[in-house]
Amino acid sequence: MDVLAQRKSNVDFFTWFEQAAHNDVEGARMLDLMCREFSRSEEIEHQLHDLEHKGDDIAHAVFQKLNKVFMPPLDREDIIAITIALDDVMDHIHEAGDAMCIACTTEVEKQMPNLRNRHSMRRVEEGVIEIHRLENQADALLRQGTVDLFHNPHDPTHVIAWSRIYETMEQVTDRCEDIADVLRGLVIKHA
Repeated sequence: MDVLAQRKSNVDFFTWFEQAAHNDVEGARMLDLMCREFSRSEEIEHQLHDLEHKGDDIAHAVFQKLNKVFMPPLDREDIIAITIALDDVMDHIHEAGDAMCIACTTEVEKQMPNLRNRHSMRRVEEGVIEIHRLENQADALLRQGTVDLFHNPHDPTHVIAWSRIYETMEQVTDRCEDIADVLRGLVIKHA
């Protein structure tokens, strides 16, 4: 293989890195949008799911190419590390979006039909307790994530970015807890 052909085949790695980084940015934007427009959470979670699969496809392409190319443009272990880290970012973004959609929001949704009549309103209290438990669990995860951010050496821009993500995710669970408080008030007034 001549040098020009070798260089051309190596361009794929850099293109894939750029695509994966762009995919991560799109995922972060979708997660931010989910936090701002939670009424669209299901639709946005589907988009996050698609982006997560796209990230996996990019990673698979990198690994397949790495197994075929004789002299990659960077050390193989560096290519592997970059690829895994880029894919992990999207996986965590998707996981965060999925968790936000499923945990607190599912419990909130489950309690809404109980508002239809006074007898079923009594069941809302169990859901209120569960929503508060989930919110407390989210707070504990946030605290642990923040501790990890500051105790492990990280790029300061990553610390700032992840701190913002954690805070935004906490706002979502806090709003679910606000809903639980309103539900509890409704039970007290009408049950």
